[in-house]
Amino acid sequence: MLPIGSAIKRSTAHWDDLRCGRRIDFAISGCYRSLVVRLMQFPLSRILCTILAVVAVAETGCRAIRRFGESRQSIAARRLSGQGFQAMHDGQWEMAETLFSDALQVSKSDDRAHWGLAESYWKRGETELAIEEMEQAVRLSAGDPKLVQRLGRMYLDLGRLSEADKHSLWALESKRDSSEAWALRGDCLQAAGEYEESLAAYHRALRLQPDYPAVQLQAAEIYRLQERYDRLLATLGVLEDNLGAEETAVRVDLLKGIAMRKLDRVDEARRCFVRASIKDPADHQPHLELAALALERGDVAAARQSFKTALTINPVSVDKTVDGDWIAQLHNHQERVALEPELRETNDPVQR
Repeated sequence: MLPIGSAIKRSTAHWDDLRCGRRIDFAISGCYRSLVVRLMQFPLSRILCTILAVVAVAETGCRAIRRFGESRQSIAARRLSGQGFQAMHDGQWEMAETLFSDALQVSKSDDRAHWGLAESYWKRGETELAIEEMEQAVRLSAGDPKLVQRLGRMYLDLGRLSEADKHSLWALESKRDSSEAWALRGDCLQAAGEYEESLAAYHRALRLQPDYPAVQLQAAEIYRLQERYDRLLATLGVLEDNLGAEETAVRVDLLKGIAMRKLDRVDEARRCFVRASIKDPADHQPHLELAALALERGDVAAARQSFKTALTINPVSVDKTVDGDWIAQLHNHQERVALEPELRETNDPVQR
C-alpha cells in the first residue's frame, strides 16, 4: 500500500484536474469508473472520490429531472394547442382561443399555441395582437416556412407591403416548392403593380398546385387589366371545371361576363351577370353590368330597371357628381371598371 502522503498527493492532483475543467462523469464513463476502482484502495481517495461521484450523479440527475419536467410541459401544451386547432376547425373560436391561452400558460415556448392565438385574434379583428402572436410563432418555430408565409399574408392584408414582400422571399428561400409561398409572392408583386412578374409567380404556384382558385382568379384579374380576354376565359374555365359553375365566386361570373361582352358574346355575358346576381343578391355590381349590357343593345327600359335595382341594393354605388343622369352615371361606372388601376380583392372563402 502506498504511504498516506502519496495517496494525498494523488488525490490532490485528481482534484486539480477537476478544477481545471476535466470533469469526470462517473455515471457514464467506463474509463473513469476503472480509475475510481483503483483509487478506492486508498482511504482518503475513497472519501474524496465518493463525494465527487455523489455530486456528479446529483447534478446529472437534476438536469434529467429538469429536462423531464420541461418535456412533460411541452407535451401538455402541444396537446392543448392541438385541441385548439380542432375547435377552430369546427368553428368553435371561443373555445379554441381558451385552449390556446391554456397551452401558453403551460409553456410559453409552444409556437403552435401562438399561431392559433394569432388566428383567433385575426378572426375577431384584433389585427395588431394577431401580428404580435404570429411574430412570436415564427421566432419560436425558427422560421417555419408555413408560419413565415402566413405572417407575410397578414402583413399584405394590412397594406404593409414592404414587410409582406420580405416574408414572401423568406418563405421561398426556405421552401421553393410551396405553392402558397409563390401565391404570396405573386400577390406582393401584383400589389406593387408588377403584373408580368406577378403572373410568373402565379404560374409557378399553379404548376405546383393546378387546382388553386385564389391564384387562378388573381391571374384572371391581371388578364382583364391587360385586355387578354381569351386568356382570362381559359383560366376561369379551368377553375369552373374544378369547382363547378355554381360553386365559384361571384367575381368569376363578373369577370367572365366582362370578357364575353368585350368579345361581343352578348348572350353569354348576360347569363354570367344573371348568375352572379343570383349567387349574391346583396351585390349591386351584377345589376350595373346588366344595365350597361342592356344599354349597349338599345334596351333602355331594361337598362333603367337594372340600374334602379343596383341603386336600391347600394345607394352609394353611383357617381353623385353626375346630376341625376343615370345613363351618364352608368357610363362612368363602365369607365371605372375598364381603367381600374388596382386589382380587386374579394372576401369570398374560395380565394383563401
